[in-house]
Amino acid sequence: MSSILTNTSAMVALQTLKSINTGLEKVQSEISTGKTIANAKDNSAIWAISKVMESDVNGFRAISDSLSLGESTVAVAQTAAETIQDLLNEIKTKIVAAQGDNVDRTKLNNDVDALKNQISSVVSAAQFNGLNLVDGSTATTNVLSSIDRDSTGTVTANYISVLAQNLGSGGYTAKTVFSGGTATVVSLAGDTFVMSLDNAGGTDAVVIGNPTYDVGESININIAGYRASYTVSANDIAAGNTPEDIVATNLKAQIESFNISGLVVAYDSAVPGQLTFTNSGTLDLTVTGQFGDEGAGGLSQLSTIDATNAGTLAAQLITMETLISTAIDAAAAFGSVGNQIDTQAAFVSKLTDSMRAGIGSLVDADMEEASARLQALQVQQQLGIQALSIANQAPQNVLSLFR
Repeated sequence: MSSILTNTSAMVALQTLKSINTGLEKVQSEISTGKTIANAKDNSAIWAISKVMESDVNGFRAISDSLSLGESTVAVAQTAAETIQDLLNEIKTKIVAAQGDNVDRTKLNNDVDALKNQISSVVSAAQFNGLNLVDGSTATTNVLSSIDRDSTGTVTANYISVLAQNLGSGGYTAKTVFSGGTATVVSLAGDTFVMSLDNAGGTDAVVIGNPTYDVGESININIAGYRASYTVSANDIAAGNTPEDIVATNLKAQIESFNISGLVVAYDSAVPGQLTFTNSGTLDLTVTGQFGDEGAGGLSQLSTIDATNAGTLAAQLITMETLISTAIDAAAAFGSVGNQIDTQAAFVSKLTDSMRAGIGSLVDADMEEASARLQALQVQQQLGIQALSIANQAPQNVLSLFR
């Protein structure tokens, strides 16, 4: 039966052409974007997985930068340790030469002093981006090495811990200076003090005290990105003075000068050395402290080396062997952790490439397949147009029945 009101053939041809055009649009989108899943509408589950993985790839790029920074910092420290070891060997040579009776020990000692100054210069200059791992200003530093995502989606950061090697004449020791006062959450680990200071307006206290202060020792308190520091002088430990009071009041004045919002620092001389912190600001604060001992450096014995002191030259050779061993151990330690960082950097680079390849296999278009499908769909589109044209002509044939 033919009908001029309902052209079934044209309807079928039109639906077929629409389907072909939809497929053609999808293929053209794949070719233009290079992706078979370009947005969440294409495949929400795969798209979501790919975006999480892309986020991790971006994170690993940042980790690569962190590893590069850590690698450079350790490399500078390693070079410094190796250079110091070479300079110590030269000093040892001078001390060996000074063993003879017919030598000018004064001139040899001038060379020794020059080499000592060079060692001090190397120690001071061995910093990268402000971080020095050989001058005793820090105990450890952490290098971000990885971000790990578990099956629940929880992400944790991992670090490579770099142990500093003190090759200076001073540094931090385990001489405990800090202790917790009332209502204080504290952690005492060796020379480092940590106090948590919440913003509930409560009062926490820290006691700074040591009956055996020496000249040149320093006490540091870090809070809200600021550092207050005081170095003990000879006058501070003179008879009649209370070093704890002097240190505490000086640190209090410095901390107050930082104008940290909501932080009040109080001191009562009735409790020698105790600083009381009250935080009523909007942010929690962490207070950390360290004690620096001027004579605690790994090469502190270098000051005893004197080529003019004939009576101790034999003992000085033993001291030089100890100092050289210290420098060698430091260089070896830096070399070991440097190798660890290099290995991790290579792994992160390969892991990033693998993750990018995995993302590509999920969302990237197969261009060969897309090309073949495009050709086929273009032919189908042309045939579909012709079929629709033929179907649209069918009602015209009915007119011949009425002639």
